[in-house]
Amino acid sequence: SRSCFDETELVRNQSAFLRARCQRLISETIKQCKDMHDEHKEKLERRVKQVQFLKTELEVRLEEINVETEELITLQTRVAKALETTAEPLRVTRLCLEERMKLGLDLLQDEVDLELLNEREVIGGVASALQQLAEEITEQIRLNRSAKYILEKDLKEKSEAQHVDTSCSLITPHTIKQPQLTSTHQQSLAVTPKQWEYVSDVNMAKAEEQKSNSASLKALVESLLEQMFADIQKQLQATAAAFRLKVQELKSAKSQMEEQLAKILPELSSQRMIRDDLNMAIAEVEEGLLKAQAQQTLRNQRPSKELCHDQAHAHLLSEIRKLSASITRLRKALVQSEEKERALVRCQLELQRSISFKASCLYTDEVVCGQHREALKACKF
Repeated sequence: SRSCFDETELVRNQSAFLRARCQRLISETIKQCKDMHDEHKEKLERRVKQVQFLKTELEVRLEEINVETEELITLQTRVAKALETTAEPLRVTRLCLEERMKLGLDLLQDEVDLELLNEREVIGGVASALQQLAEEITEQIRLNRSAKYILEKDLKEKSEAQHVDTSCSLITPHTIKQPQLTSTHQQSLAVTPKQWEYVSDVNMAKAEEQKSNSASLKALVESLLEQMFADIQKQLQATAAAFRLKVQELKSAKSQMEEQLAKILPELSSQRMIRDDLNMAIAEVEEGLLKAQAQQTLRNQRPSKELCHDQAHAHLLSEIRKLSASITRLRKALVQSEEKERALVRCQLELQRSISFKASCLYTDEVVCGQHREALKACKF
């Protein structure tokens, strides 16, 4: 029948139209999927390159901060060794001061003592400064390692993100596996591209700041080490010069005293001899006086009419007066001689004491302190 034929034709036409529309839909959908996949793949690859670029920047900063830290560790070792080298000079300086103090107050506050005190102050100041530098280096190393930790953490996260994005770009229908939800990140924690880049910029800026601080600290430490070495060397030379001058002064003074003592001893011997001669002269003159006095007494026993003041009597009286005057002069000279002898003895004892003291000082400065300071020298830090 006609109606059946028309209905069949209509259904067939509708089916053909639907097939054509479905075919177009399939083509458009497949094309759209491919375009979207290609676009997504391109964006993933661009993203991977961005991540790689930041990774490279982070790796450069990480390498730089590692180099700075290693150099600081090396410098820290130098400072520690420099601090150790100050111990022996400081010990020797204090020992020399103690040795000189044993001699009493005579040597205190002389030029050598002042230089030793300056030396103790300089070396002690250097040791204190080195200790402070060591602490500053330790703190800077800690800050560098903190910056390194942040860079490494950022770099690790970038590597993980790059691996994820690379894996996404390589996924095919044949490699699809059931995803395992291991991430607990919330959508609210997502950051914008600017924020994402800003975090790494901040981390690199902090690392750059610590790198700059490390470089400044290294330059400062190098300069201070050189200056400290120069200060110690200069002071050691000044102290050594003071010791040499003091030793020369002591030797000269001791030599002059020994020469004076050599002159005093024969003079003392001569003075003792003249004292003995005076005693003998006094005894001899006293014998003469006793003889004259005895003669006068005997002549006074003459009969009264015979007591004539003759020339013999006048001469005898004159002799007694002269002998008495001579004895007075001799005894006065004896007193002066004994006083001069005592003065010479005092000079002798004082010279001997001074020579002995100079010898002790000379031994302390030239031998004792000299041996202590023999190997003492400023070590290059």
